[in-house]
Amino acid sequence: MTSTRKGWTRGHSGWAFGTALIFTLGIVFGLIWGQLAVGILLAAAVSIGWLMAYESWRGKNVGLENRDDDGAQL
Repeated sequence: MTSTRKGWTRGHSGWAFGTALIFTLGIVFGLIWGQLAVGILLAAAVSIGWLMAYESWRGKNVGLENRDDDGAQL
């Protein structure tokens, strides 16, 4: 029997805070550069990387040795 979590978990708060901070900084930098769209686009790209890094950090298989994994898998 597997347990599935639905809804807002405690770990999502850290990701949401980080994403909001990244987008705020993107908007600020976009306004400084005079190109708001570029700042938002840059923030979106960084946010995707932030999501992958955060979820990887929270992963349940940290330290698992897999000899077939060459690092290309997410």
